[in-house]
Amino acid sequence: MLFSGLRAQELRVTGPDGKLEVNLSLEKGKLYYRVNLAGQEMLENSPLGLLGDKVDLASNLQLVASDTKTIDQKYEEPKIKRRLVRYQANELLCTLENNLKQQLVVIFRVSNNDIAFRYGIPQVAEPANFRVEEEISGFKFPHSTTTFLTSQATPMIGWKKTKPSYEESYVPDQAMGVPSKYGVGYTFPALFHVGFRGWVLLSETGSNGSYCGTKLSEGTKSGFYKIAFPEKGENNGIGDRGPTLALPGFTPWRTITVGSTLKPIVETTIPFDVVEPQYRASKPYTFGRATWSWLEWQDGSINFEDQKKFVDLSAALGYEFVLVDNWWDKEIGHRKIEELAAYGREKGVGLCLWYNSNGYWNDAPQTPKNRMNTGIARKKEMAWMQAVGIKGIKVDFFGGDKQETLQLYEDILADANDYGLTVIFHGCTLPRGWERMYPNFVGSEAVLASENLIFTQDANDNEAFNATLHPFIRNAVGAMDFGPVLLNKRHNRENNGGTVRKTTETFQLATAVLFQTPVQNFGLTPNNLLEMPTHVIDFMKQVPTVWDETRFVDGYPGKYVVLARRKKEQWYIAAVNAEGKEKTIEVTLPMLSENVVQCISDNKLRGSEQKTISLSREKTVRLTLQSSGGAILIGK
Repeated sequence: MLFSGLRAQELRVTGPDGKLEVNLSLEKGKLYYRVNLAGQEMLENSPLGLLGDKVDLASNLQLVASDTKTIDQKYEEPKIKRRLVRYQANELLCTLENNLKQQLVVIFRVSNNDIAFRYGIPQVAEPANFRVEEEISGFKFPHSTTTFLTSQATPMIGWKKTKPSYEESYVPDQAMGVPSKYGVGYTFPALFHVGFRGWVLLSETGSNGSYCGTKLSEGTKSGFYKIAFPEKGENNGIGDRGPTLALPGFTPWRTITVGSTLKPIVETTIPFDVVEPQYRASKPYTFGRATWSWLEWQDGSINFEDQKKFVDLSAALGYEFVLVDNWWDKEIGHRKIEELAAYGREKGVGLCLWYNSNGYWNDAPQTPKNRMNTGIARKKEMAWMQAVGIKGIKVDFFGGDKQETLQLYEDILADANDYGLTVIFHGCTLPRGWERMYPNFVGSEAVLASENLIFTQDANDNEAFNATLHPFIRNAVGAMDFGPVLLNKRHNRENNGGTVRKTTETFQLATAVLFQTPVQNFGLTPNNLLEMPTHVIDFMKQVPTVWDETRFVDGYPGKYVVLARRKKEQWYIAAVNAEGKEKTIEVTLPMLSENVVQCISDNKLRGSEQKTISLSREKTVRLTLQSSGGAILIGK
């Protein structure tokens, strides 16, 4: 049996292949769950429940009903790591009641390597809403576990009070219970290495304006972490930490990806499996490649003539878009933007425009301001963009994870869809299933992204290390607007000053495959067309941004990674090395049907070269990766 009552008020649900198992138990009126994979305990007894305003749905509980069902669904989503997905899982739904007859519904879905759970609150009588003060949901790890976590920043700190901006560093293989940098817990997603038993990735999905975004609490040395709500000071102190649900209502899904290896972690689609589209696309949306002057040329490039140069650059590369960054309303103006949009149409290049999210939550001076934070101003601006043919927007500087902010994200997305605009969020929270929920959502930053390579040398010194973390953690759960592929050796307009790139050109090319988001805002500049080898530019002309399939090949977070992505029949295999010394690895590529592939790699002078190589009969190849270098294989 897939579902069974093991003892009085103890229930079990497994994935379709029977290896991943969740056991629920009631102990002295409190609800717990534990997780096993192939007989190995991955999570010990961990608590469940909610506390509300004068409502305790975590104590004195009794099981009053349970039900099960099998889920077998297929869906297509071009914006994630796998275009066609079949989601098979077993669901257990339990209804519990406290001594006041108030009810809590607990829903678990278990697939072969993924668990998702959430709560439902029925309306039994008045009130018709539920103010959540604390979520009891926790995760108790075995003592052998180490962590790969990024700290949540305290609110209203940093540049112009723009934190939390979800751009903190990760600490790899750290002991549990070490205090976070700011003492307010950790940002999702969170990766845990359960010793020889395997890996666990925690995150959440399905969050929208009906709830807040959450995070992980500080951990204990014994391995306990729990769901935590936003800090009081987020949104400049406006709004409650906890959400209020209209009844009947559901919380977002908490997701637990479990693997004996890292393969299920990298390949998971659980953030999208358990959510549904929130509205229909107003038109077929186009995704692809963009150039972006601001990254290397900064604010001085936000003028009409420089933007024409980047339209020309996109056209020369065959790219679909150009991103015009902050201050365009002051330095170019709406009328000249209309002229630039017309120029782009002649070249086959669409414009995307940057906006400040604004409102009461930051002091960032960049304009356009006060256009995205209220419905009237937002719709007026979007109607103008639709009229002149703007393709999308990038909205920056959000104020936290309170329910009010998640409602703003949703409002911007819904309004943008009405006007046929795609949306990228920057200086923002983690996307939580939004690629499937919102058809015009492209991606979010929520990572220590490429702009930091311009700002600090430390970001360049650690670029390879950070790049080898993202496929296992941040990019495993959502599209990541990083802005990769900076081919300038020096990060300034003239390529002769500023911070120094430490990675090779091949490494940079590899990040175009390694980092996944359906619109890539690449860091290329006009001089690259003349200064780079032909094969480098040819690769950047052909590399896709939407994929049909993704497979993990090899790697360890913070050390190295080999990742394969397929577009139609063509596979792109990207490998990068962060270990500080040359590394030789042998990789097996059973997905390739042909034995001959194109290989882009680093030569002994750290320059990029391309050659044709043959795989062995067993489809293996030996790759030598230089320190902060990489390799790319292209074949069928």
